[in-house]
This record gives sequence, structure tokens and C-alpha cells, in this order.
Amino acid sequence: MSNSSPFQNPLPCRETSLPKITLPKNATDCHCHLFGDVVKYPLMQDPAYLPPAVSVEEYMQLIEKLGIERAVIVHANVYGQDNSLALDVIASAPDRFRAIGLVDESITDAELERLHLGGVRGFRCNLVNQIGLSLDAAKKLGERVKQYNWHTQFLMDVEKMPNLRETFADFPIDVVIDHMGRPVIEQGVQAKGFQGLIDFLKTGKAWSKLSAPYRTSKDPLFYRDIVPFAQALVEAVPDRLVWGFDWPHVNMAPNTPMPDDGELVNQIGAWIQSPDNLQKVMVDNPTRLYGF
Repeated sequence: MSNSSPFQNPLPCRETSLPKITLPKNATDCHCHLFGDVVKYPLMQDPAYLPPAVSVEEYMQLIEKLGIERAVIVHANVYGQDNSLALDVIASAPDRFRAIGLVDESITDAELERLHLGGVRGFRCNLVNQIGLSLDAAKKLGERVKQYNWHTQFLMDVEKMPNLRETFADFPIDVVIDHMGRPVIEQGVQAKGFQGLIDFLKTGKAWSKLSAPYRTSKDPLFYRDIVPFAQALVEAVPDRLVWGFDWPHVNMAPNTPMPDDGELVNQIGAWIQSPDNLQKVMVDNPTRLYGF
């Protein structure tokens, strides 16, 4: 066991406001983390954090309130490589849910097929906290899952990897970059890494998520400093973007106030100006990427 106790995440906002915008039919949250009963879904030994005491049912109630009809579960690393919870949620409503799994190089071909049949459409690599697969290992696994049309989802800081087109030139499957590449506010939209992200998305081999503005914003609860980054992405590559809540907002930086999920939906209205692009980001692009 580790010497220090893992961080106990606080609860998400319980007083979620109703959004001021109406989302299109089949609007999709492409980034949520779900947690269940610890007896049925035990945490791995020495988890990186302790999840908040939230249930799958609470998430279902939230998205119904906010006008979200479909969702992509990003498997939480506190469960290790046991993807059971995500698979069970998908099985409860196969037309509404997909998942991004957590796997490693030792996974068998039979298990990969089981995950695919269960609704998993990719695997995640956390390059920020160095959790899970390395870039080289992800490339090798990518060759194995190419037959399923999976993608690899990366959490990364794009300013630390400014040449994404070159880095992923021979990557065998599509790449999804979490949270707009975690832009550095002070460097602005012309920063080399952020422009490199846009350039990479234009290749047609990559996607990015308009999500989690609170991860890098210096403007808590309003996130006005993220608007130029989101708008730049939407203007440049509307066909390569999806959106997500990042609920229930685990591992936030100290002293960062918990977001109101209704206000996170309202951010969409500031980020995406045209109805055509709203339809693409919220419905059409997720349909293509996750195979709804």
C-alpha cells in the first residue's frame, strides 16, 4: 500500500441549473466517468484517487435534465482494466452508450473482441499522469484493434508535443485528443502546440474533444478565456470535434470550484455559433466516431 491516502474527490454540483440552449436530438456527451457500487465494481488496489459517492442513476437523471440522449463512458482508471461497469451500462441501452476502455499490451485477442462486441470503441492513454500505455505501446496495440475501427484517446498537453502531425504520422488508427489539448491560456490560440493540434486535426486522422474548460481556465465558473480556443477549433475543423461534460469532474486542481453542469452546456452556445456546426459536434461527429 502507498504511504499516503488517495485523494477523495468531492461531489459534483447538486444544484445543476437548466441550460439556456436547446440541444439537437441525439445530442451526445462524449466524455463521462461513471462509478458504481464498490461491492459489485471493486476499486483496484492503491487507486490513484477515490471517486465521489455518485451513481450511474444520478448521471442518467442529469443528462435527461440537460437534454443529452447519448453518452460515451471513459473507463475510470480506479477500476484498472476491469471494464465491467462500462459494459454493463452499455448493455442496459446499447443504442445510447459506447465506451473507451483501459487495456494494456497483454490483452488477448478474444478479450479485445469481447470489448468491441460490448460497445467499446477505443482505448485511452494518459500522457499527463503517465497512466496506462506508453505512446509506443499504444501504437502496437493500435495495429491489433485496427480491424474494429477503434481509436486511441490521449490526455496530453499539446504545448509539450507541438508537432502532432509528425508524432502520429505512422500511427495505425485515428487519434482523439482530450480537452482541446489542455491549452495554455497565457500563450493564446497562436501558440505552437495549439496550432499544431489544429494542423493535426486537418489531416483527417484525428479528433478533439471540446470539454473540461475548468482544467486549464483561469476564469473559474465562467471560462471566458477558453472561448477563443474553442471557437478557433470549431472554425477550422468542425467535422473533427465532439463535446463532453467530463462528469463528475474528478481530480480537479486545488481550489477550483465545482462547475454547474447546466452552465457547461451553456458554454456550447458560446463556442459553437452555427446550427450546422452544432449538429455536427453534438450528433453527427459522435455518430461517426463511436458507431452509434
